[in-house]
Amino acid sequence: MVRRISALDLGRPERAATGRWLRFAVLAMALVAVNATLSASQPEKEPAPNSIAEPVAEPVAEPVAEPVAEPVAELSGFRRVEAQVNDYFGKFNKVIATVLFFPIPLPGGASLPAAVLWLVAGSIFFTIRMGFINFRGFVHAIKVTAGKYDNEEDEGEVSHFQALTAALSATVGLGNIAGVAVAVSVGGPGATFWMVLAGLLGMSAKFVECTLGQKYREVREDGRVMGGAMYYLSRGLAEMNLGTLGKTLAVMFTLLCIGGSFAGGNAFQVSMSLKAVQETIPVLKTDPWIYGLVMTALVGVVIIGGIKRIAATAATIVPFMCGVYVVASVAILVMNADQVPSAVMSIFSGAFSADAAYGGFLGVLIMGFKRAAFSNEAGIGSAAIAHSAAKTEFPVREGIVALLEPFIDTVVVCTMTALVIIVTGAYSAETYTETLSSQAAASGVELDTLVAEHTDIIEKEQGAQLTSRAMSAAIPYFEYVLSIAVILFAYSTMISWSYYGERCWAFLFGDGASMSYRLIFLVFVFMGSVVSAKNVLELGDLMIMGMAVPNILGVLLLSGGVKRDLDEYWRRLKAGDFDQDASSAESNSNSQ
Repeated sequence: MVRRISALDLGRPERAATGRWLRFAVLAMALVAVNATLSASQPEKEPAPNSIAEPVAEPVAEPVAEPVAEPVAELSGFRRVEAQVNDYFGKFNKVIATVLFFPIPLPGGASLPAAVLWLVAGSIFFTIRMGFINFRGFVHAIKVTAGKYDNEEDEGEVSHFQALTAALSATVGLGNIAGVAVAVSVGGPGATFWMVLAGLLGMSAKFVECTLGQKYREVREDGRVMGGAMYYLSRGLAEMNLGTLGKTLAVMFTLLCIGGSFAGGNAFQVSMSLKAVQETIPVLKTDPWIYGLVMTALVGVVIIGGIKRIAATAATIVPFMCGVYVVASVAILVMNADQVPSAVMSIFSGAFSADAAYGGFLGVLIMGFKRAAFSNEAGIGSAAIAHSAAKTEFPVREGIVALLEPFIDTVVVCTMTALVIIVTGAYSAETYTETLSSQAAASGVELDTLVAEHTDIIEKEQGAQLTSRAMSAAIPYFEYVLSIAVILFAYSTMISWSYYGERCWAFLFGDGASMSYRLIFLVFVFMGSVVSAKNVLELGDLMIMGMAVPNILGVLLLSGGVKRDLDEYWRRLKAGDFDQDASSAESNSNSQ
């Protein structure tokens, strides 16, 4: 057992000062949230009878051609400050995006964002270095997750299955509904092929980072587990006489993870899910704070209880929401069974197509890889935090469980969405004309109007609405089911990211600071429903992608040790050692 105050070794005065600042921050953000709510609820001022009302642009909108006189002056209170902050973060985001998404030139004049290339290259390296563990370890992963090798006496807080579902709840989210639809509409059906390939490669990256998360975790005296990328970066690299580099990468990772958990893993989820359900729940258009209040209460009930309650909740929600979504997708594919073969053919033919409409071969490949990288988070390092809490004697065993994540997230759920979009033809106004014609005849609306609306959805990359249209056209009233799925996806993502951010917070400020983080996290849940500053919310996504920079570098340096551990584990597995242990444990259990 080890007892650790914090990574920064803060003394009592510093911790006391930190606590005061945290309480002040919570109070300040709470006041901002209340101000935002009141400001959002104020009605728009009516224009003078003889004046011409000019449209007020959203704070995040691009500058229009015709100048609008002092648009910020028309906003009042919190919204004026929010617009100014949003503009500042917009500039800040451009700087970060310039680094993370720096275009790496590729043959043919195309380019690949640096962060995506970093993730994909790392996944390819880990796949080869670990002897294609993503394929040869697949069956064993299912057996371990099913509980064949569970031992309640092993150190840890949750089972293999609970750790898997907790990590999955953070990755299976709005990206599976909205992001995939955008990828197919922009990159064409062929993007699905490269998305699946990237998901298969990402399984190896998950294996390596989650094995390291288990290997370098710390178990407190009360049984709580502290683990994740920040621990294997700091402790693992220190063993290689790279302590300074390791601690620098660990602190960099924690800061990015904390920022990502507040925005991308929290407020952004609330904001996006709110927009998706406002069409089916009109009252949320005028009173969005109701959604924020309900989500805050639901999230608070779970995260205050820590990883055990988070894991228990995820173990219930994740199988249910994935099951409902996949069953609905399969039902639509069955109803359009005659279109499935051609859809599959279009995926393979489109993957190597030179069609300029989708950016050519490299354009399709890049779109598929980008979607997979954003979706399954392989190489980001976040999942290692959840898997470090699993009960197991062998770190490699939990790493093998973790490789199922990209498969379920990308190869199964994302592929279901892609097939539905392709089979229904919703990815293009041209391929969706027949459905739109039927809708026009039934509603009496002009076909050109419906085509224009659908084209606008595609051009604005409104993926959730595109998926909703595709599924609702096949299953009446499915938009209501999808609204529930969107809420569950967002909710599960938030509770898992709260755990990720909390562990990073405790790494910096000590174990006793966990509750202060949870309170701040809940404030951000509510703010996500009332804050409309798009650039502030999108900063979180950039920070999550930024986590891959220190994580992949550290994992590459530590991969040799993982390979040695894997070889020894695999030797014992083939020798039947683990099967004998499992049989002995089962016999002892039955005799008792």
